Amino acid sequence: MQSIRNIAIIAHVDHGKTTLVDRIIQERKVIDQRKEAVELILDSNDLERERGITIISKNVSVNYKGVKINIIDTPGHADFGGEVERVLKMADGVLLLVDAFEGPMPQTRFVLGKAINLGLKPIVVVNKVDKENCRPDEVQQDIFELMFNLDASEEQLDFETVFGSSKYGWMSKDWRKPATDITFLLDTILSQIPEPPYVEGTAQMQVASLDYSSYVGRIAIGRVFRGDIITGNDYTLCKRHGEVKKVRVKELYVFEGLGRVKTESVRCGDLCAIIGLEDFEIGDTLADLLLPEALQRIEIDEPTMSMVFTINNSPLFGKEGRFVTSRHLRTRLLRETEKNLALRVEETKSEDTFVVYGRGILHLSILIETMRREGYEFQVGKPKVLYKEINGIKSEPYETLTIDLPAEFSGRAIELVTQRKGEMIVIEPKGDLLHIEFDIPSRGLIGLRNNMLTATSGEAVMHHRFRAYDKYKGNGLLVRQNGSLISIEQGMATLCY
Repeated sequence: MQSIRNIAIIAHVDHGKTTLVDRIIQERKVIDQRKEAVELILDSNDLERERGITIISKNVSVNYKGVKINIIDTPGHADFGGEVERVLKMADGVLLLVDAFEGPMPQTRFVLGKAINLGLKPIVVVNKVDKENCRPDEVQQDIFELMFNLDASEEQLDFETVFGSSKYGWMSKDWRKPATDITFLLDTILSQIPEPPYVEGTAQMQVASLDYSSYVGRIAIGRVFRGDIITGNDYTLCKRHGEVKKVRVKELYVFEGLGRVKTESVRCGDLCAIIGLEDFEIGDTLADLLLPEALQRIEIDEPTMSMVFTINNSPLFGKEGRFVTSRHLRTRLLRETEKNLALRVEETKSEDTFVVYGRGILHLSILIETMRREGYEFQVGKPKVLYKEINGIKSEPYETLTIDLPAEFSGRAIELVTQRKGEMIVIEPKGDLLHIEFDIPSRGLIGLRNNMLTATSGEAVMHHRFRAYDKYKGNGLLVRQNGSLISIEQGMATLCY
């Protein structure tokens, strides 16, 4: 029986996760060396390549010294937390990637907190040590303090640290002594990440992700937690609210390289893809036919923001898109909820209007842009935050906002954020930049990025993550200072104030 390691790569946005996966793929010669080399192999989505972020998690498998290593690339932004949470359930350890100059950032805390709560063993990779003004030793200490503040166990705090540069393809124990390849990292994975134990008993596999094929339909992807899954056998699908359903595994695949290979059975601890399960949801458990036992469902953070989606009924109707009816819009939004765990769609009294709930501005904007590129034509309303009543007090979502910018622009940045009821909690120099952190209501972030870039001549780098629900800060947060030019028909335009 082949030894297995399941590891997820987690990090803040743009700290080099996908580039590191590229280097592992190239090191193990997973792709044909005669083909033209490409960067960001796993970021296959156009939006991912354009924005430089991972939106959808993917997995790849490599073999090293006779051990199969399943590597899962995860999104770095908190708005795609639904992806992170379900993917970490499939892993036994995590590679925590941190930029050697920036250090732990807001999303680092977010993804690391999820991993620690699940009891996963971390390996810290301090990346980009080739950068000017990098501070690898300080960053290593910062990570230890962050993990301590997140209530990590003693075993988790005793983590191994690897230094290197994904861009230049080397990893080493000492950042002052560059190596020639990344084999040190692969050796560290084998020695530090525990092998999943083989648990005997009736079969248990949890659906953590899904894929779709126009030939075979929906494909369930997950990890086998107990026993073996065998092609052609009948099983019980344990769904939400105790509902059960008899299903048959028609085809079974394991991950190999960048693709999938058909197999007859999958052992406990391995990841697999199953064809033949009808009407499944992410979080469902595939269990024994006679004695089904469901695993605990994957809990996902609740949405914090909503937008209204409706058909385009303006004079410009039908000018750009191919899918313009309410039927098209409804089908597409409901299909998105099948794979986008953190998204909710609510139908309204009007047949052509839907309320879409998401984790934040980026989460919803990615959906809108994806649908636009697919040929859908629709209108959207202004984003609104979701309020809650907690202990009789009206509460709203708050986020931690970090801004890195040259010192000469700090006054303008602080003024912009405080106008939106943001409170400064940290201000400190970081190299030749100034690092500022704010606590700000989520509604204060709507439209802030463009104003910030204009006020700082494009120099500001902004990141934010959801903190918690807190006391409502009152009205008057976003006062419109300029009018909007509105056109409803051909002819003279009206300027509204």
